[in-house]
Amino acid sequence: MCGRYAASRRPEDLTGLFGVEKWEPTETLEPDWNVAPTKEVYAVLERPAKDADDRRPVRQLRVLKWGLVPSWSKTTEGAARMINARAETVHEKPSFRGAFAQRRCVLPADGYYEWVTGADERQLEEQGKRKRGRKQPYFVTPADGSVLAMAGLYEFWRDPALPPDHEAAWWVTCSVITTEAETTPLAVAPAEGPSALADIHPRMPLMLTPDRWDAWLDPAHTDADGLRALLEPPPGGLMRAYPVATAVSNVRNNGPELLEELAAPEEATLF
Repeated sequence: MCGRYAASRRPEDLTGLFGVEKWEPTETLEPDWNVAPTKEVYAVLERPAKDADDRRPVRQLRVLKWGLVPSWSKTTEGAARMINARAETVHEKPSFRGAFAQRRCVLPADGYYEWVTGADERQLEEQGKRKRGRKQPYFVTPADGSVLAMAGLYEFWRDPALPPDHEAAWWVTCSVITTEAETTPLAVAPAEGPSALADIHPRMPLMLTPDRWDAWLDPAHTDADGLRALLEPPPGGLMRAYPVATAVSNVRNNGPELLEELAAPEEATLF
């Protein structure tokens, strides 16, 4: 899964990286090294520009809320539980299939965090006993320092309690698509710890390589089989992972120091 990530690139950099045609400087977010569910995040998407006479799709950089709310939902209460959509079933799940067909996006990130359970804790989990101690967080990022372009979906939801012209009447929310974690060796593995992403967690965000961006974002691309083909995992060995301080586990902590690599995991019992 993907439940926390870092996104510190400036919007000016993202517009160049993704060939964005439209971005409003009023939609500017501060760098965030601890993005958590329900926070606002950047998304790259293609749709006609609002209030424009020309209805052709325009590539835009927008600010969305992380945690998808289906258009038919009566409330927004389940948003925090809708941060991920599984690549294997996204085309058929009622909450996601409409967005999969028509409202796809790319969610740019520096990388994502995942927490590894130590061997002792895993044994307790298997026995159905209460977990103890802390889990070691790892930061997973492209080994070449490039942007992590996570496949995503977005959706519109209107608050029925507010008039249509109210500034808070419409919610635009998103979800990260996940896939099975790679079992191939990491491009750069930590000296102590996992050697593959699957050793960290069985799921991972689905990274879209640049050759897939255009087809994924194109709203005219509605062929389900063709779209599902874009969700094939990228080649293995593109990522690196390293341990970071447990400070990231607290959502109130934020800053570039969260990405600092530790020489070894904090929990000596791991692996």
